[in-house]
Amino acid sequence: MQGLRWVGMTDGEMNDFLGEGGTGVISFSTPADDPPFTLPVSYGYYEDTSSFYFRLAFPEGSGKETLLDDPVSFVVHEKTGAGYRSVVASGHLESVDELPYDSAAAQRLWGVQIPVVDIFDQPPEDVPFRHFRLIPEELSGRKEVHSDD
Repeated sequence: MQGLRWVGMTDGEMNDFLGEGGTGVISFSTPADDPPFTLPVSYGYYEDTSSFYFRLAFPEGSGKETLLDDPVSFVVHEKTGAGYRSVVASGHLESVDELPYDSAAAQRLWGVQIPVVDIFDQPPEDVPFRHFRLIPEELSGRKEVHSDD
C-alpha cells in the first residue's frame, strides 16, 4: 500500500523552493487570548543570508503598527509537481527603511524581487508602505514524499 509521509528539506531544497520571492502568510504574535494577526504578503528572498524582505502596507487603522516588535512567523507553501512543500520562518522583523542606504540590508532589499500585488481599495500610490527584513531565528522546511508502507 502506498502512503505519504513528510520529511525535512535541506537548505538547498528550501532555497530552490523559495526562489527569489513569491507570496506567503505572515502572522504576528498577539496576547494569549487573541488570535494571531495574520495576512498574506509578498516577499523577496536572499539565499546567501536566508533572509526575507517584505514591503508591508500600512493603511490607516490597519493595526500592524502596534505589532511590529512582536515575534512573527512566516509560511510559504505550495503544491509542486513533486508534491506539497512548505517552509516556516520565525523571528523578529527589522525595519530596513531606518537603516543607512549603504548598509548591506538596504542594498539587499534592492536586489530582491518582491511581487507587487494590488489588493487595496485605493490606488497603491496612496497607501503608505514600509520595508522589513526577517533573518529567521528558526527556519525549517518539509516536503511530501511517497512511501511504500
